[in-house]
Amino acid sequence: MNEHAADRLAPVLRPVRAGNGFEEALAQILQIVRLGLVGHGERLPAERELAERLQISRVTLREVLKVLHDQGLVESRRGRYGGTFVLAPAAAGEEELRRRVAAVDVEDVLRFREVLEVGAAGLCAAHGLAGERAVRLREALAATHDAPLADYRRLDTMLHLTLAELSGSPSLAAQYAAVRASVNELLDCIPLLVRNLEHSQRQHTALVEAVLAQDADEAREVMREHCCGTAALLRGFLT
Repeated sequence: MNEHAADRLAPVLRPVRAGNGFEEALAQILQIVRLGLVGHGERLPAERELAERLQISRVTLREVLKVLHDQGLVESRRGRYGGTFVLAPAAAGEEELRRRVAAVDVEDVLRFREVLEVGAAGLCAAHGLAGERAVRLREALAATHDAPLADYRRLDTMLHLTLAELSGSPSLAAQYAAVRASVNELLDCIPLLVRNLEHSQRQHTALVEAVLAQDADEAREVMREHCCGTAALLRGFLT
């Protein structure tokens, strides 16, 4: 795992409730995969670490990983550099795209995303980010600059998740991680447009500048505009 790996997974990985340990653990690891918190070809945290952070037994964790393996989402490798590795998803066909769109209320997802994103931006700016927290946000932004097209959405997700986590509200961060997973499934249905990505990058930069300047009104407005742009693209392609 890379630097800040624990921070990267913090919005998603949390202790599960005893009654639904298997189901909740599966949901959380699925989020990690769908959000790109562990990229394609990268290794999931070791079984011991996952079990400890989820507070489940190694037996239950292995049952979860078997489901992911059977679904073609991960593979196990043996040896010194072995472990459980995330696989690239198969290209979605027309029928799969229709299924994804039908499975969610697109408008509800987009509105909820906007509420959480705008709130997180406002909280970060109002409370101020200093020291390591400011460095983390700058690093997340820098990672999106000149990112290869294939990696852009994963790094974009990381930037937004970092902002949600830095808001200081674990509940907001957890809810955002869940809704972002749904947004990413929708984004995977539409093409990457270079002009749109360039515009998004300008908005990202303005957003980070506003947050670090503690201009909460500007941070909220930039984020609202950014969310509206993504929503417009999705509506255009999917409705």
